[in-house]
Amino acid sequence: MGVTPLIILLLVALWQCALIGYTFILAGNAADVGARTGTGAARGVQLQECQRAAKEDLPSAWGGDAWVVCTEEPGLFRATVTLHVPVLMPGALNFPFPVDGDAASVKES
Repeated sequence: MGVTPLIILLLVALWQCALIGYTFILAGNAADVGARTGTGAARGVQLQECQRAAKEDLPSAWGGDAWVVCTEEPGLFRATVTLHVPVLMPGALNFPFPVDGDAASVKES
């Protein structure tokens, strides 16, 4: 019985680590999708399409306060997505540190 609180604390810590890892995965994938979509979009709407695509597949608990920055560089289209890590329950409370995902895609034309 005395070990039960330690086991519960360990499970909570593991769950929080899983949320941190999942946030990194979401940020990287959203940045990748945004960069690829921005590269393939028509001129003039690349930045808007990049931002839309980057936020499109994010779960609502992460997408509500997602920060997406899309830029054009010589030969590249870059997307940076910033998400906040939830504390134990997505959508309730976030840690004060952000997680950044960055991706770039080569311009074909």
